[in-house]
Amino acid sequence: MINTLINTAQNPIATFVFAHGAGAGQNSEFMQLMAKGIAEHKINVVRFNFAYMQLAEKSGKRRPPDRADKLLSQFTELLNQIDNSLPIFIGGKSMGGRIASMLLEESTAEGCVCMGYPFHPPGKPDKLRTQHLLSINKPLLILQGERDTFGKREEIASFNLSQQIQVSYLADGDHSFKPRKASGHNLEVNLHKAIEHSAAFIRTHL
Repeated sequence: MINTLINTAQNPIATFVFAHGAGAGQNSEFMQLMAKGIAEHKINVVRFNFAYMQLAEKSGKRRPPDRADKLLSQFTELLNQIDNSLPIFIGGKSMGGRIASMLLEESTAEGCVCMGYPFHPPGKPDKLRTQHLLSINKPLLILQGERDTFGKREEIASFNLSQQIQVSYLADGDHSFKPRKASGHNLEVNLHKAIEHSAAFIRTHL
């Protein structure tokens, strides 16, 4: 049984299962903020820690993520245990979003939301993680900072992604959607847009 944190919405219309990124777990400021904001749109948000992150939090020592097959297995286990009386959507921050997107087609989820998709490791644009995104057949929203080092706006245009994928860009954002001060853009605005776009995507695909 995987332990979960649930932001329960009033009169919920859907459930969003939201996975964390490689370096920060379910309780990170980003995860908490997104979960709270999306829940205000009548969407239950379920957060959880992958097993390696659970161990890291218990020991107080950072651990690298497990292999993708282990992460996929844990995400699948969680989907099998949660209440599916409402439509299910899946997604996550960075690595968590990537794992959700790899699981999407074989899952019962209606769609997926990836926040800061890791298209490639920073500085290694030739090591693409896009193979499954070229032919995916379920709706997928990618929210990406325009200057994300894991995949910048100008790069993504050349990736030939499936037509089921919608990419929404956050102005001058980095991997966590934070813009540079000199850009004149604001992190709070970008985070608010990420919440609004996520909720609108889920409503659209109910």
